[in-house]
Amino acid sequence: MRRIALATALAVVAATGSANAATNQQQFLPFPFFLIPAPQVTTVAVQPQMPEQRVAAVPAQPEQQQESPRSNREIVMFSGNYAPGTIVISTAERRLYYVLPNGKAVRYGVGVGREGFQWSGTEKITNKQEWPDWRPPEDMLRRRPDLPRYMAGGEGNPLGARALYLGGSIYRIHGSNEPDTIGKAVSSGCIRMLNADVVDLYDRVKVGTQVVVLR
Repeated sequence: MRRIALATALAVVAATGSANAATNQQQFLPFPFFLIPAPQVTTVAVQPQMPEQRVAAVPAQPEQQQESPRSNREIVMFSGNYAPGTIVISTAERRLYYVLPNGKAVRYGVGVGREGFQWSGTEKITNKQEWPDWRPPEDMLRRRPDLPRYMAGGEGNPLGARALYLGGSIYRIHGSNEPDTIGKAVSSGCIRMLNADVVDLYDRVKVGTQVVVLR
């Protein structure tokens, strides 16, 4: 009986040792690489943050730099029997001259009345307005009933930055919110100028200045 018990015990120990050895051997066996799960990688696109000072450093474009075409205002030689301080407008040339002493004048490009709306004559400046309001004349409203009856002065106003009122007529020398029309015959009889140019002329003239319009 003692031999049987001893043999049984030895068999159990041998089995246990074999199992442990198998377990240890299994731990050191190379694991097939294709069974190893690939790591999960998440890509995050990070937008670089612009420094605050870079945004604040972008300057607003000055109003005059947005005008097109650019002003071709210049001082030229001028001959004519007009006193210094007179405004002479040639609708054929599409030029306005502000007469200076010594046979010179400041010349500006202008837009003039389209066919059927051109006129000639002599008037005087009876009023000056900065950023004038606009009330279309009755004749214009009959042609264009879609126009507003009143528009406050401002950048969107067709009279632009300044207006010089000519006598008791409906005509004006004024700026424009359509600078591309300067040099063209498109108006209803008014004389259009670039805003920068009409401001320059406005500062030179006074109420009572004579205006001569030639065709």
